[in-house]
Amino acid sequence: MTLKQPIWPRFLPSGLVVALATLGPVGRIPRAPGTWGSVAGLMYFTLFFYQLGIFGTLLFSAVGIYVAVAFCGEAEFRLGRRDPGEVVLDEFVAIPLCFLGWPALLSVAPPWAIFLAGFAGFRFFDVLKPLGISKLQDLPDGWGVVADDVAAALATCVTLHLVGFLIRTFA
Repeated sequence: MTLKQPIWPRFLPSGLVVALATLGPVGRIPRAPGTWGSVAGLMYFTLFFYQLGIFGTLLFSAVGIYVAVAFCGEAEFRLGRRDPGEVVLDEFVAIPLCFLGWPALLSVAPPWAIFLAGFAGFRFFDVLKPLGISKLQDLPDGWGVVADDVAAALATCVTLHLVGFLIRTFA
């Protein structure tokens, strides 16, 4: 099975495609646009995913990932660069996956600490790309732009739950 770039964004104006992929002005912040895209993603999680369970988060994240693959891949093409830094929709849609099952962590930390740890963990995994995450960038088109962020979010989620388990077990 080969991953294919959705074709429907090809019919949209370049200004719209790039604006959505960069979250408007967020991706154009000169320093650390990925971090700002992640901050926007944290707000996105808080506004739309906070009350959802695991199933709802996975369902809405799958839709967001598909949309991000479409727009990020098309923005790559229109900007003429591979995974341009100003394209931050990938960070934005991946962040909610950091917090799958987050209420289980409330026994070890307050929500603000979980969100701060999730944000920091996501930035760690997204920037350093350990555990083979960097290889996901080799996927074609928008899939390569988004897959490494999804993997970074899932690695963050596993890390948060592992730390929570260790604290509950040994503290």
